[in-house]
Amino acid sequence: MIDIKQLTENDKGRWVRYISPVGFNIYMGRIKDWDNKFIYVVYNAPDRDMNKYNDYVAVPTDPKRLVFEDTWQKVVDMEIKFYT
Repeated sequence: MIDIKQLTENDKGRWVRYISPVGFNIYMGRIKDWDNKFIYVVYNAPDRDMNKYNDYVAVPTDPKRLVFEDTWQKVVDMEIKFYT
């Protein structure tokens, strides 16, 4: 989960992972912007140059479903402990 209130301009462009509530699908993307309710993420796709993420349409995403890429392993470890 990402806390929108804690985001700063430095977080724009950071890599995130979206974890779907069904089927444990994981999608990677970059933060483009946010408001009080959503984080707008440009998700990776074939043939998409993610260095130009600002040129693509972002998807409004529930921050409860997002984790920063650099904290991903901590989340996985917590999930494993929870379910074992």
